[in-house]
Amino acid sequence: MKTQTNNQLDDYKALDQVIETYKDEQGTLIHILQKAQDIFGYLPMTVQSYIAEKLSIPISTINGVVSFYSLFSQEPTGKYTIGVCLGTACYVKGSNDILEAIKEELGLDVGETTSNKMFTLKATRCIGACGLAPVITINDDVYGRLSPSDIPSIIHKYTKNT
Repeated sequence: MKTQTNNQLDDYKALDQVIETYKDEQGTLIHILQKAQDIFGYLPMTVQSYIAEKLSIPISTINGVVSFYSLFSQEPTGKYTIGVCLGTACYVKGSNDILEAIKEELGLDVGETTSNKMFTLKATRCIGACGLAPVITINDDVYGRLSPSDIPSIIHKYTKNT
């Protein structure tokens, strides 16, 4: 328990440095929130409230930004976020079948995280790789021209080193 408290203190110290660096620049709320999410892994209300207090911004403003932009998460996410593109090109080429294969492989639904906190599954809109349709991303890795049979081996790449 003490380690977790020390880690949390370190996280808030890191957040204080981010806020101090960017607080006087106009339009940097999103940048501060991105950095905070990098530090904490997500943006719980306690972190949002802390940022609101430090920047003298209403918590409703902070939460409005966090809840509006899909890049922010208010719930803990897995080590790997799998994004399945459901944009038109990917959908026409079978991305829904890819999504179903991932759901079956991991035993979770869109918006959920595996119990071991390894994977979070998200359905996304166009990611700009239409020529590779259907496409998924796993964190910064992009996989294209997929079929449902490709999913087990892709997932295995991320689970074999755990």
